[in-house]
Amino acid sequence: MLYVIAAPSGAGKTTIVKELLRKNKDLVFSVSATTRDRRKGEIEGVDYFYLTKEEFKKKVDSGDLVEYELLFNGDYYGTLKSFVNECMKKGKSLIFDIDVKGALSLKKIYSDDALLIFIMPPDLETLKKRLTGRGTESIEQIEERIKRVELEINIADKFDVVVLNDDLEIAVNEIQKIIEIKNKTQHVNRNQRSGKDRIKNGKSIRVNSGCFKKITTN
Repeated sequence: MLYVIAAPSGAGKTTIVKELLRKNKDLVFSVSATTRDRRKGEIEGVDYFYLTKEEFKKKVDSGDLVEYELLFNGDYYGTLKSFVNECMKKGKSLIFDIDVKGALSLKKIYSDDALLIFIMPPDLETLKKRLTGRGTESIEQIEERIKRVELEINIADKFDVVVLNDDLEIAVNEIQKIIEIKNKTQHVNRNQRSGKDRIKNGKSIRVNSGCFKKITTN
Protein backbone atom coordinates (compact mmCIF):
# COMPACT_ATOMS: atom_id res chain seq x y z
CA MET A 1 0.00 0.00 0.00
CA LEU A 2 1.21 3.51 -0.82
CA TYR A 3 0.23 6.29 1.60
CA VAL A 4 0.86 9.50 -0.32
CA ILE A 5 1.02 12.61 1.87
CA ALA A 6 1.02 15.86 -0.11
CA ALA A 7 0.43 19.52 0.65
CA PRO A 8 1.39 23.07 -0.23
CA SER A 9 4.82 24.03 1.12
CA GLY A 10 4.66 24.85 4.82
CA ALA A 11 1.45 22.94 5.51
CA GLY A 12 3.30 20.56 7.83
CA LYS A 13 3.36 17.36 5.79
CA THR A 14 6.99 16.50 6.60
CA THR A 15 6.38 16.74 10.35
CA ILE A 16 3.24 14.62 9.99
CA VAL A 17 5.08 11.97 7.97
CA LYS A 18 7.82 11.75 10.61
CA GLU A 19 5.22 11.23 13.33
CA LEU A 20 3.46 8.53 11.31
CA LEU A 21 6.76 6.74 10.72
CA ARG A 22 7.41 6.83 14.46
CA LYS A 23 4.00 5.28 15.13
CA ASN A 24 4.20 2.68 12.35
CA LYS A 25 7.50 0.81 12.37
CA ASP A 26 6.43 -1.31 9.39
CA LEU A 27 6.03 1.72 7.12
CA VAL A 28 8.88 2.51 4.75
CA PHE A 29 9.65 6.13 3.87
CA SER A 30 9.76 6.69 0.12
CA VAL A 31 13.02 8.54 -0.39
CA SER A 32 12.79 11.06 -3.22
CA ALA A 33 15.57 12.09 -5.58
CA THR A 34 16.57 15.74 -5.82
CA THR A 35 19.18 17.99 -7.38
CA ARG A 36 19.08 20.54 -4.57
CA ASP A 37 22.01 20.93 -2.20
CA ARG A 38 22.06 18.74 0.87
CA ARG A 39 21.08 20.65 4.01
CA LYS A 40 22.87 20.34 7.33
CA GLY A 41 22.02 17.07 9.05
CA GLU A 42 20.52 15.39 5.98
CA ILE A 43 21.71 11.91 5.01
CA GLU A 44 22.06 10.42 1.53
CA GLY A 45 19.50 7.67 0.96
CA VAL A 46 17.60 8.60 4.12
CA ASP A 47 16.33 12.13 3.49
CA TYR A 48 16.89 12.18 -0.28
CA PHE A 49 18.90 10.61 -3.06
CA TYR A 50 21.07 13.57 -4.08
CA LEU A 51 21.76 13.71 -7.81
CA THR A 52 23.42 16.16 -10.15
CA LYS A 53 21.16 17.63 -12.82
CA GLU A 54 22.89 15.47 -15.40
CA GLU A 55 22.25 12.32 -13.34
CA PHE A 56 18.63 13.32 -12.79
CA LYS A 57 18.03 13.90 -16.50
CA LYS A 58 19.45 10.45 -17.25
CA LYS A 59 16.91 8.98 -14.82
CA VAL A 60 14.17 10.83 -16.69
CA ASP A 61 15.37 9.56 -20.06
CA SER A 62 15.61 5.97 -18.81
CA GLY A 63 12.07 6.05 -17.42
CA ASP A 64 13.18 5.47 -13.82
CA LEU A 65 11.05 8.29 -12.41
CA VAL A 66 7.40 7.75 -11.49
CA GLU A 67 7.01 11.51 -11.27
CA TYR A 68 9.27 14.54 -11.23
CA GLU A 69 9.08 18.31 -11.22
CA LEU A 70 11.33 21.27 -11.91
CA LEU A 71 10.79 23.93 -9.26
CA PHE A 72 11.01 27.68 -9.76
CA ASN A 73 14.49 27.74 -8.19
CA GLY A 74 15.88 25.32 -10.78
CA ASP A 75 15.96 22.19 -8.61
CA TYR A 76 14.44 18.88 -9.65
CA TYR A 77 12.52 16.52 -7.36
CA GLY A 78 11.21 13.09 -8.24
CA THR A 79 10.26 9.58 -7.14
CA LEU A 80 12.40 6.67 -8.32
CA LYS A 81 10.33 3.90 -9.88
CA SER A 82 12.98 1.30 -9.03
CA PHE A 83 12.79 2.17 -5.32
CA VAL A 84 8.99 2.03 -5.15
CA ASN A 85 8.64 -1.17 -7.17
CA GLU A 86 11.30 -2.99 -5.15
CA CYS A 87 9.53 -2.15 -1.88
CA MET A 88 6.18 -3.25 -3.30
CA LYS A 89 7.65 -6.56 -4.47
CA LYS A 90 8.74 -7.18 -0.88
CA GLY A 91 5.19 -6.51 0.32
CA LYS A 92 6.12 -3.33 2.18
CA SER A 93 3.84 -0.33 2.65
CA LEU A 94 5.37 3.03 1.76
CA ILE A 95 4.61 6.54 2.94
CA PHE A 96 5.39 9.48 0.65
CA ASP A 97 6.21 13.10 1.40
CA ILE A 98 5.81 14.74 -2.01
CA ASP A 99 4.21 17.69 -3.77
CA VAL A 100 0.62 17.83 -4.98
CA LYS A 101 1.37 17.31 -8.66
CA GLY A 102 3.59 14.34 -7.91
CA ALA A 103 0.89 12.73 -5.79
CA LEU A 104 -1.58 12.85 -8.67
CA SER A 105 1.00 11.29 -10.99
CA LEU A 106 1.48 8.42 -8.53
CA LYS A 107 -2.27 7.82 -8.45
CA LYS A 108 -2.39 7.50 -12.23
CA ILE A 109 0.28 4.80 -12.18
CA TYR A 110 -0.53 2.85 -9.01
CA SER A 111 -4.30 3.45 -8.91
CA ASP A 112 -5.98 1.63 -5.99
CA ASP A 113 -2.61 0.80 -4.45
CA ALA A 114 -2.14 4.51 -3.68
CA LEU A 115 -4.14 6.43 -1.07
CA LEU A 116 -3.78 10.20 -1.55
CA ILE A 117 -3.94 12.35 1.60
CA PHE A 118 -3.93 16.14 1.22
CA ILE A 119 -2.72 18.21 4.20
CA MET A 120 -4.62 21.50 4.28
CA PRO A 121 -3.00 24.52 5.99
CA PRO A 122 -5.32 26.44 8.36
CA ASP A 123 -4.93 29.77 6.52
CA LEU A 124 -2.58 31.71 4.28
CA GLU A 125 -1.04 33.84 7.04
CA THR A 126 -0.08 30.77 9.06
CA LEU A 127 1.47 29.27 5.95
CA LYS A 128 3.62 32.37 5.37
CA LYS A 129 4.84 32.29 8.97
CA ARG A 130 5.82 28.64 8.70
CA LEU A 131 7.77 29.20 5.48
CA THR A 132 9.52 32.28 6.85
CA GLY A 133 10.34 30.48 10.08
CA ARG A 134 12.31 27.82 8.23
CA GLY A 135 14.99 30.33 7.33
CA THR A 136 16.02 28.27 4.30
CA GLU A 137 14.65 30.44 1.49
CA SER A 138 14.65 34.08 0.42
CA ILE A 139 11.56 36.29 0.56
CA GLU A 140 11.32 36.04 -3.22
CA GLN A 141 11.36 32.24 -3.10
CA ILE A 142 8.70 32.20 -0.39
CA GLU A 143 6.47 34.51 -2.44
CA GLU A 144 6.83 32.16 -5.41
CA ARG A 145 5.77 29.24 -3.23
CA ILE A 146 2.75 31.17 -1.93
CA LYS A 147 1.58 31.76 -5.50
CA ARG A 148 1.23 28.01 -5.94
CA VAL A 149 -0.89 27.52 -2.83
CA GLU A 150 -4.24 28.55 -4.26
CA LEU A 151 -3.80 26.36 -7.34
CA GLU A 152 -2.88 23.36 -5.21
CA ILE A 153 -5.78 23.84 -2.81
CA ASN A 154 -8.19 24.04 -5.72
CA ILE A 155 -7.29 20.49 -6.75
CA ALA A 156 -7.46 19.03 -3.23
CA ASP A 157 -10.76 17.41 -4.21
CA LYS A 158 -8.82 15.00 -6.42
CA PHE A 159 -7.38 13.42 -3.26
CA ASP A 160 -8.94 10.52 -1.37
CA VAL A 161 -8.75 12.33 1.98
CA VAL A 162 -8.15 15.93 3.05
CA VAL A 163 -6.99 16.62 6.62
CA LEU A 164 -6.77 20.15 8.00
CA ASN A 165 -3.56 20.69 9.95
CA ASP A 166 -4.47 23.34 12.50
CA ASP A 167 -3.50 20.97 15.32
CA LEU A 168 -0.59 18.60 14.65
CA GLU A 169 -1.56 15.90 17.14
CA ILE A 170 -5.15 15.72 15.92
CA ALA A 171 -4.09 15.69 12.26
CA VAL A 172 -1.63 12.85 12.89
CA ASN A 173 -4.22 10.85 14.84
CA GLU A 174 -6.78 11.21 12.04
CA ILE A 175 -4.35 9.85 9.47
CA GLN A 176 -3.25 7.12 11.87
CA LYS A 177 -6.86 5.93 12.09
CA ILE A 178 -7.02 5.77 8.31
CA ILE A 179 -3.81 3.72 8.14
CA GLU A 180 -5.05 1.29 10.78
CA ILE A 181 -8.34 0.77 8.96
CA LYS A 182 -6.57 0.39 5.62
CA ASN A 183 -4.15 -2.14 7.07
CA LYS A 184 -7.07 -4.22 8.35
CA THR A 185 -9.28 -4.10 5.31
CA GLN A 186 -6.95 -3.07 2.45
CA HIS A 187 -9.98 -1.31 1.03
CA VAL A 188 -11.18 2.26 1.44
CA ASN A 189 -14.64 3.12 0.22
CA ARG A 190 -14.17 6.54 -1.33
CA ASN A 191 -17.93 6.96 -1.56
CA GLN A 192 -18.51 6.89 2.20
CA ARG A 193 -18.18 10.67 2.36
CA SER A 194 -20.56 12.69 0.21
CA GLY A 195 -19.65 15.80 -1.74
CA LYS A 196 -16.48 17.48 -0.59
CA ASP A 197 -16.78 16.58 3.09
CA ARG A 198 -13.47 15.92 4.76
CA ILE A 199 -11.88 15.71 8.21
CA LYS A 200 -11.25 18.55 10.65
CA ASN A 201 -10.62 17.66 14.27
CA GLY A 202 -12.87 14.64 13.89
CA LYS A 203 -15.63 16.72 12.29
CA SER A 204 -16.70 17.26 8.71
CA ILE A 205 -15.23 20.23 6.85
CA ARG A 206 -15.95 21.60 3.42
CA VAL A 207 -13.11 22.53 1.10
CA ASN A 208 -13.73 25.90 -0.53
CA SER A 209 -12.81 25.72 -4.21
CA GLY A 210 -12.04 28.84 -6.18
CA CYS A 211 -10.39 30.82 -3.40
CA PHE A 212 -8.26 30.42 -0.30
CA LYS A 213 -10.35 31.01 2.79
CA LYS A 214 -10.23 30.13 6.45
CA ILE A 215 -12.06 26.83 6.58
CA THR A 216 -14.80 26.39 9.15
CA THR A 217 -16.83 23.41 10.27
CA ASN A 218 -20.25 22.88 8.77
